[in-house]
Amino acid sequence: MSVVHRKGQREPKGPAPTEAELNSAFERPAHVQAVTEPAEPDADVSMSGRNVVIPDHFRAYVNDKLSRLERFDSSINRFEVVLYHEPNRRQSKQAQVVEITARGSGPVVRAEGSGENFYAATELAADRLQKRLRRSKSRNKIRKDGPGKPISVAEATAPSALPDAPAPAETDQWDDGVEPYEPGQVVRVKDHEAKPMSVDDALYEMELVGHDFFLFQDSETGKASVVYRRHAFDYGLIRLA
Repeated sequence: MSVVHRKGQREPKGPAPTEAELNSAFERPAHVQAVTEPAEPDADVSMSGRNVVIPDHFRAYVNDKLSRLERFDSSINRFEVVLYHEPNRRQSKQAQVVEITARGSGPVVRAEGSGENFYAATELAADRLQKRLRRSKSRNKIRKDGPGKPISVAEATAPSALPDAPAPAETDQWDDGVEPYEPGQVVRVKDHEAKPMSVDDALYEMELVGHDFFLFQDSETGKASVVYRRHAFDYGLIRLA
């Protein structure tokens, strides 16, 4: 199953940030205490910026934050942190954006935060990620302790169970970086592994990654389906006939 992401005609609003603006975005606010001995997470950390040079003092601050998030899920083995500047002048108070993705043996958990500086954006992203990690841990505990433990997707799709199934290629699921493009062109094609799951599980996975939709294979009907977020906290479901 393939997912094709298409960009429309909308162009980014506003000029690129100046060097002075980006430098001020990394100035530590007065209410944020400096960490004299920042902790280092056990998990691998990939930290990158889109047209943003990340100073060492901010890397240490983020690593200290990530080391605290590890306590909510010991299976996390990699954090991916992306920083970028939103050029829209109408969103100047939310111009700095931080995305944090946690990967481990469980589902991928992702959160995003925005603010007038990267410290505020990181605080918000870390707080949202912590809540989602707590939610994931609570749900996993209920599943393990509850009666009739179902077979996991990993067990069902193991090479011994599916000897003829090719090994899936390793891909970066949340890599949103694209090359320069002309408006209206297909800029990225992503292969999405179809894992059979219930509608309830698909909604849970969508909430964990913080997206407005989630593509999955319905285990009840076997059809390719999409759950999506509607207004007033409702959800929708689309099935291919």
